[in-house]
Amino acid sequence: MQDKAQFSYHRYVDPKGGTVDRRIFSDPDIYQRELEHIFARSWNFMCHESQIPEAGDYFTNYIGDEPVICVRDRDGSIHVMLNSCPHRGNTVCRAESGKARGFLCSYHGWAFGLDGSLKVVPGRKDLYNGEIDREKWGLLRAPHVATYSGFVFACMDEDAPPLEEFLGEVGKLSLNLIAARGDMVCIDGVQKNVLDCNWKLAVENLLDWYHADITHHSATMAGFIGKPPSHNWHRTMLGEYGHALSGPRMTEETWAAAERGETSKEVRFPEAWRNEERAREMLGPIGRDVKGHPNVFPNVWITASGRQICLRLPKGPEKTELWWFTFVDRGATPEYRAQVASHGTHSFGPAGLLEQDDGDNWIQGTKRTRGVLARKLPFNYQMNLGHGQPHAIDGRSVYIDDHTNEHAHLWLYRSWADWMDAESWADLKANATPVPTEAV
Repeated sequence: MQDKAQFSYHRYVDPKGGTVDRRIFSDPDIYQRELEHIFARSWNFMCHESQIPEAGDYFTNYIGDEPVICVRDRDGSIHVMLNSCPHRGNTVCRAESGKARGFLCSYHGWAFGLDGSLKVVPGRKDLYNGEIDREKWGLLRAPHVATYSGFVFACMDEDAPPLEEFLGEVGKLSLNLIAARGDMVCIDGVQKNVLDCNWKLAVENLLDWYHADITHHSATMAGFIGKPPSHNWHRTMLGEYGHALSGPRMTEETWAAAERGETSKEVRFPEAWRNEERAREMLGPIGRDVKGHPNVFPNVWITASGRQICLRLPKGPEKTELWWFTFVDRGATPEYRAQVASHGTHSFGPAGLLEQDDGDNWIQGTKRTRGVLARKLPFNYQMNLGHGQPHAIDGRSVYIDDHTNEHAHLWLYRSWADWMDAESWADLKANATPVPTEAV
């Protein structure tokens, strides 16, 4: 492990004491380093392949707080490019999604191909004397673009490992909780809203099942959700590079209900698909019981229903934009598709009953991280600290079965500190905290 006697971002995270320094949620210098050491280096989720099925189809997204274009080329390959003209920086593509033969900058008319290469420079012969090198002035392209189970990721760091190595067992399982349902497609339209909170507080909340009884009590009273799951049947999984999963698990009782084709009020969708051969193979014996929320580091949340993905996009140390993608079986009836869309819309996003509760907590929590007095007291992550015993099957799929806990929270921040300290991918690989095999 690296020498923590020198300056280290691990000073802000105390895994043994179960605390995290508040300043990491509002300090502008820390935020800037996150953009450089995490988002500019990590694999970032771009879109689902069903959103760009044909040549010329594109979807615009962000890496950190910088806009990018994800587009399918005529040969079927996918490119991800910085959405900024190299001439004066103007945004090249203004639409959120669509179909194009290329991209034209509306400032001076520089035109780019689907692969980002510079095709046309007005006045190239007369104004530039034919000397501008078009090969050097295309859109900045991601050196790595890859898909896993239909989910498209991009990475701007030349030295990054392959996507599947980055995802590891926990990251792949997380995405398979959607993909294992069948031939899934993303419903048109992404819900987007901005909250005045730090992106990490929005991420850690998905791992948190302690708050449901209190924060979402109004949703239970209104009959929108059932009583929150028991705190006694909890599964946590900790993966390389910060991937984590936390939440309730299938029990004998819930398996019996699934086999009878019953739906739970909490999720509203039957879980019998977990018994299908495809799901058994893709999820494995540990994943089939997962009913909680995964986070693919740094900011990809897969919901417990296996129907939605949320990106927590950083927009400053105290601002986060949330994007909600909703998935449904390609062959679903219009009625079922509408049910899935309605449930997603009314659960999360700007009209979501649950996220309106959550969002206010994150906003208030972020505000209370910048005060001189507040910073004297760290955040507490001591639930079940030292009592979580990891288990593994065939040396893989490390999991902890226990009551509700905060192991995944601390894992998120320990991994965050690893990324912040590392000066390169080689450094990160050599010094990242290993997935625990002893009590956490």
